[in-house]
Amino acid sequence: MSIDLDRVRAGLGPRHHRVLVAATRGGEAAGRAFGVPETADAEIGSVSKGLTGLLFRQMVGAGDVAPDATLGELLGRPEASYAPLTLEAVAQHRSGLPRLQPDGGARSQVARTWALWRRGENPYGDTIDELLAMAADAPIGKPRFAYSNLGFELLGAALSRAARVPYAALLRERVLEPLGMDGAYAPSRPSELRADAVAGLSRRGRPQEAWVGEALGPAGGVRCTAADLAALLTGLVSGTAPGIDALEATSPAQGASRIGAAWMTTTHGDREVVWHNGRTGGFGSWVGVDRTARTGVALVTATARSCEREGFAALRQLASES
Repeated sequence: MSIDLDRVRAGLGPRHHRVLVAATRGGEAAGRAFGVPETADAEIGSVSKGLTGLLFRQMVGAGDVAPDATLGELLGRPEASYAPLTLEAVAQHRSGLPRLQPDGGARSQVARTWALWRRGENPYGDTIDELLAMAADAPIGKPRFAYSNLGFELLGAALSRAARVPYAALLRERVLEPLGMDGAYAPSRPSELRADAVAGLSRRGRPQEAWVGEALGPAGGVRCTAADLAALLTGLVSGTAPGIDALEATSPAQGASRIGAAWMTTTHGDREVVWHNGRTGGFGSWVGVDRTARTGVALVTATARSCEREGFAALRQLASES
């Protein structure tokens, strides 16, 4: 039975006009763009953390970094508050780092948030050096689960420094190319956006600037096509993705969920689902797999609306048919 992407798309409802949809089942995978060209790429937001989790585990497996290596050691910042934090703790959101970087640089968090709400401006855009300087005095909380964008920005920077390769190129070499995600990329500036890059909209339909930035990439700056999403699902379900043990949940997270390297594992009904979601100023995203049923679903909508509930429902439907 072929995968019915029209039905998956219909499950998103009428508020989602431009979407990328992908699914895999029984060794078959398919992706399609609705309302935009098939070659269009869109922001996957924090699903980027899932890719960084794969990169981290791939580099551990290759012997390029150790899980207990510290941010201070790899980033050359022994004086920073984040210096003693291990890569493993950061990858599992149990480092104690705050969700966002502290105020610093030319724009405070209040100013960034206000500009986003009022004018749809990109609240990120920092360079790695700017990030490291702003985060140097970040308050470190207790080592328990606390979701942190800042943590994954620092994790990606540390992996990049360890390999001596910029994050975008490192991710392409170690994760994207092996998966066949040929259209995926992490732009550092607006000029790097491709011709078919989709512009996102707020929940009220207002145009939003693209979320790009050198420091943002590992936490939320990757863009994908529908074909890329299908390739990602194939790698996750088949177990052939580089760093696939990033999906192995070894630490408690929110509620009954557990976490591996970024990827969450949640019991949904009688099924165990490994997943990650994302939200930017103009996009919502969700990627989930049922590894037992060998099925997966990926959704990206060019409106800043959650598609998590619809993703879980579509995956459950697909798994029931396998």
